[in-house]
Amino acid sequence: MKPKIPAYLFIALALLALLFSCRNRPKEVLNRKSMEGLMYDVYMAEALIENDYQTFDTPEKKEAFLQKIFEKHQVTQVQWDSSLAWYADRIDVYMKMNDSVKARLQRKQQELDASITQQVQAQQFESHSESPSYIPHTYAFRRIGSGSGFRFRIDSAEINTRFTNPTLEFRYNVIGIPDDVQEAPLQSMLILEYKDTTLYKPQQITQNKSYSTPVSRYIDGDTLTRISGFIHLKNTWRRLRYIQLYNIGLGKNDIPGPEPMPPAEMKETGQ
Repeated sequence: MKPKIPAYLFIALALLALLFSCRNRPKEVLNRKSMEGLMYDVYMAEALIENDYQTFDTPEKKEAFLQKIFEKHQVTQVQWDSSLAWYADRIDVYMKMNDSVKARLQRKQQELDASITQQVQAQQFESHSESPSYIPHTYAFRRIGSGSGFRFRIDSAEINTRFTNPTLEFRYNVIGIPDDVQEAPLQSMLILEYKDTTLYKPQQITQNKSYSTPVSRYIDGDTLTRISGFIHLKNTWRRLRYIQLYNIGLGKNDIPGPEPMPPAEMKETGQ
């Protein structure tokens, strides 16, 4: 009768084999920690490329974005390909790495979803008598107190009647942000709801310039059913009350209006 080998011995032998295999990896192959970090950033980049169709609309733009990821990790495309092939040949190690990266991505997505939900629910906006889809052409932050801004919501029926182009653009110009502001006093959020997908497009507003966010009515056979958004003043400093938005619009056919009076020329009376 053959003696039984304890189960822990099999585990120890497997770990030794795994350790021996990893120690004999070629120099051009990244170690496990570095490879997991790179996999995480590459997966994040690929998800962004897949969802932001209009920004990455050519193979050259996609390739340039991935190259920035490799530069961040100080690796080359050849190192990435070699490392991926080497770990793929060691399927047990690769699956553990992949599971670890996926768990990290899921935690990041949950944190992002919670953050977006908290931002949307926390905003305080001025009420108006217009319809929920109303977007003002100009807006001045002159109120001192709690948060200030506006929000809008456009449903599928109104999207179909108001817009004819397959691509839209949410845009606005900003003046009045002081040069010495340390963090973004304004933020905007565009929420694009398709039948099976919801895209969140946040924007931190830090400079006096034009801003725009592209909107596609159709993505991979899916149709846009709702556009929601807001622009919100996060800070209540008195000197930020002269921030103004103008040429606010959604679509392609809005006629630009005149630039408002620069804040430096405005009187303290709130003119």
